[in-house]
Amino acid sequence: MNRRRLLETGAGGVVLLALGGCAPAGGATGTFDDPGYSYRALTPGDRNTIAAIAAVVLAGSLPAESAARAAASIEVVRGVDVAISGLPPSVQEEIGQLFGLLRFPPTRALAAGIWRPWESAGTESVSNFLTGWRFSGVALFRSGYQALHQLVMASWYGNGASWAGIAYPGPPRV
Repeated sequence: MNRRRLLETGAGGVVLLALGGCAPAGGATGTFDDPGYSYRALTPGDRNTIAAIAAVVLAGSLPAESAARAAASIEVVRGVDVAISGLPPSVQEEIGQLFGLLRFPPTRALAAGIWRPWESAGTESVSNFLTGWRFSGVALFRSGYQALHQLVMASWYGNGASWAGIAYPGPPRV
């Protein structure tokens, strides 16, 4: 990568993050519904994003039965909220910018290739987005993928409800 390409990539990333920061904080009201928990870090639009991403990332791990699957999705989104809430403010701000980018329709479409709202995005579209960012030549996208992937995985596998599915007996008793 030459210096010019590096500067172009950096400038493009700054523009995308700036546009993502223009997204309204409330986001969509969406279909993700969890009235039993008071979210500290995730907006309603962010919760829809995490639910759509988790459904793809955890495709083989979530329960097959729809009610259990919905409950597991709620646990994952809650876990991501708890994880983000425990991070330093500067990291929370960066994650907020990432979600702003993914929540704002023009930047979501341009950066992620998701043209519909997250709650109605198909699993193939979400999977293509994740694969594209995972193997992107743009470091900012690869970092965004890693953040989303690690938040979802830590939230699911850090939850005792998921341990039976992987035959994990839990941490040793001290």
